[in-house]
Amino acid sequence: MAAKETLVDAVRSIRGRNPVRERPQTRGRKLVRGRIPAPRDWAIWELPRWVACFVILVVLTDAVVLAIEASKVSIHLHDLALFAGLLICSAATVELTRRVGENLGFVKDVYAVWELPVAMLLPLAYVPVLPLIRFALTQWRILRAPVYRRVFSAAAIGLSYVTAALVFRLLVHVVPGAGANPAGHALAWMPIVAVCAAVQWVVNQTLVLTAIKGSNPDVRLRDEQFAREPMYNDVSELCVAVLVTFCVAYSWIALVFAFPFITLLQRSVRHARLLEDARADSKTGLLNAATWERGATAEVIRAVRTRTQLAIALLDIDRFKVINDTYGHLTGDEVLKEIAHTLKTMLREYDLAGRFGGEEFTLLLPQTRAVDAFRIAERIRSAISGLCIIAPGATGGERVHVTVSIGVAALDSGSKREYAELMAAADAALYRAKSGGRDQVQMISTTRGLHAVSSLPRAVGGEDHRPSLFRRAASS
Repeated sequence: MAAKETLVDAVRSIRGRNPVRERPQTRGRKLVRGRIPAPRDWAIWELPRWVACFVILVVLTDAVVLAIEASKVSIHLHDLALFAGLLICSAATVELTRRVGENLGFVKDVYAVWELPVAMLLPLAYVPVLPLIRFALTQWRILRAPVYRRVFSAAAIGLSYVTAALVFRLLVHVVPGAGANPAGHALAWMPIVAVCAAVQWVVNQTLVLTAIKGSNPDVRLRDEQFAREPMYNDVSELCVAVLVTFCVAYSWIALVFAFPFITLLQRSVRHARLLEDARADSKTGLLNAATWERGATAEVIRAVRTRTQLAIALLDIDRFKVINDTYGHLTGDEVLKEIAHTLKTMLREYDLAGRFGGEEFTLLLPQTRAVDAFRIAERIRSAISGLCIIAPGATGGERVHVTVSIGVAALDSGSKREYAELMAAADAALYRAKSGGRDQVQMISTTRGLHAVSSLPRAVGGEDHRPSLFRRAASS
């Protein structure tokens, strides 16, 4: 039910990137502020060609539907008054969003509560108009985004509500009198509206996610859109929208009493995002140190109690200070994000990956034998060493070669160790990997000690290998 901001920002948010404010520049041509860019300089052409064509097709289809229905509509005072009331509520919701700012990436909102009644109760000519006005207000009052993105989002939502409205007009005639007297046929009327709301959700998801997936085929949408919390929010919004539609069908005065409850729903939708932000590292999107430690401690206790195997790994970027000093801190941040993305794609769903601090990352691998943990760490090390990260420069950019050292501590079946002991063992293995030449994996198990080393040791060259963050914290 909720609308979603699309394409570039959504892709960046899923990958843990922090989108920056849009700059007036596209395709390498600098645009003069306040001047309308030429069509060839529009940001839409940065998309893959078929995605750009898809976006244009959706927008044109919405415009054609609006023009056809506007030419056939008859203006009635009751319709105008109801549309004005719903528009005021939608605009007020935009203003409430403005106070806390619009989420980047996938935007969960409550605007369907005001837009579904338009689709169910008013002529089709009104249906695409409210999303257009709402996105125009969002662009003006909250956040300036590329215009094509706002227009596409409004068109996709408009078409989805037009589809829902057509389905409603088809189904409501199945129950004689339901269209003229919703209150007298509530048992049939409300389920019909719910079905239409579900149709709107499916159409909107299809249009928006097609554009997002076409922009970046590697995007994983399940955790962002189809996880339990987002789906719960969508179902809750659908139910409230059906209730508001039913009440407004009986009397428009219901809007006055519905608005305070909708603001409460809007806060609850944002509550899930705030909880996620509190758990995640803002730069990489991985779990922050405190959240990872709580999860890892619970898993270690469970593994000891159930006599199952488990592994913890500490990952440290080799010579990260040199990367920052040579290419700049923005490139260093890009290195952190790419490594985080690599970890997300290579680990299992129940593994825990976190940023321990600075250039160090932590991994928890439940139900994993020592030999398997070593192989996973080695695959991660190899994948990171093959990353193609380009630092911007006058000559077109330079590839930044990134390597990592990994220390693994394995809890063998039946062993009794605490979280702190495993972290100390992983830290010792990491220190051995750094001292042994970097770009390698070393592992310690709880019963066999240091027994596995990957990669070839290199000459240390007399460099000072400082202890990792865990050892520094433990000694302070």
